[in-house]
Amino acid sequence: MTKTLTFAVMHFTIAFTVAYVITGSVLVGGAVALIEPAINTVAFYFHEKIWARYSGSKSQAMLVNIVESASESYALRSM
Repeated sequence: MTKTLTFAVMHFTIAFTVAYVITGSVLVGGAVALIEPAINTVAFYFHEKIWARYSGSKSQAMLVNIVESASESYALRSM
């Protein structure tokens, strides 16, 4: 959980800075910094739990194959 919280602080800071630089508005920067990282932090927490559950299993190997196949297909279509 500590890893998730430190990730959240880092993400809030980056999101605020980027939104503020783009818009020049503290209000918009603050809103973006609260909404977007909050959603990503929750998603990251569940991603870590799911990843830990399937880590080292046949399911992980299957996921890796799917991602590699998708990457290869994308690379071939890009050519």
